[in-house]
Amino acid sequence: MFDIKFEHVTVKYGDNEALKDITVELKDGKIYGLIGINGAVKTTLLSLLASFMEPASGKITVNGQEPFENAEIMSEINFIYEKDYKEESDNVKGLLEAAERYRPNFDKEFAHELVRRFNLPLDKPVKSLSRGMQSALNVTIGLASRTAITIFDEAYLGMDAPTREIFYKAVLEDYANHPRTIILSTHLVSEMDYLFEEVVILHKGRILLKEPVEELLEKAVSFTGAKEKVDELTSDMRVLHTQELGGVKRAFIYGKLSEEKKAKARELGLEVESSSLQDLFIQLTSEENEHEI
Repeated sequence: MFDIKFEHVTVKYGDNEALKDITVELKDGKIYGLIGINGAVKTTLLSLLASFMEPASGKITVNGQEPFENAEIMSEINFIYEKDYKEESDNVKGLLEAAERYRPNFDKEFAHELVRRFNLPLDKPVKSLSRGMQSALNVTIGLASRTAITIFDEAYLGMDAPTREIFYKAVLEDYANHPRTIILSTHLVSEMDYLFEEVVILHKGRILLKEPVEELLEKAVSFTGAKEKVDELTSDMRVLHTQELGGVKRAFIYGKLSEEKKAKARELGLEVESSSLQDLFIQLTSEENEHEI
């Protein structure tokens, strides 16, 4: 079991605390979405897990062991991020062969299937590929390596929409056939939310929340109707945001709805709508709600 644990982890850049007392556990065998606004130091968090750096304090363990300079654990972690290939003289085939040598679970046949789907030229120097093709090559190596923990940090950068869709489909297909822990760091929340089983929201160096997506979205709804009726219903609820037009008001709330509240909304003739993960993310990380985080 490759469970991941961060225990009171802090990272400092000079006097600035980038990550502040992070404690979170990611259970083995799920697809996690790591989301946060720019500057939320998502890459810093993932770099710690990939042992690219050490924390100032705290502890990180994978399968009960610290991954830093641990060859056994590190062979089961693959960190895929946008790379600069301008000095890379090898071709696509060469990089795939190199990955096969260093990744014991590398699936050569699957890699070549992805090469076909992404229309990658095997004999072309990697440095001459477009940014989108280089991104497609990165995710091909990441998926085909089949490490127990596979991290994609904004790995789709440079891909156009059809190519990103090929990537998302490949993630779901291969995860279904070969379950493992996959972490997808992204700001394209509305495009990728259907991939996530659980979501971790990182905000200002802290874990804002970690929940199964289905349970999280049950807490995110909006009520629309006559202003006085919306106010009556939501007077004791956590209201993240409101919109008003004339006498009509829409309130975005966060919290588990009781059956009584649902019945009251119907009685008041209010329209009840589920919010999207992106809408909830935007509202939870907005300046007006920071005091409630």
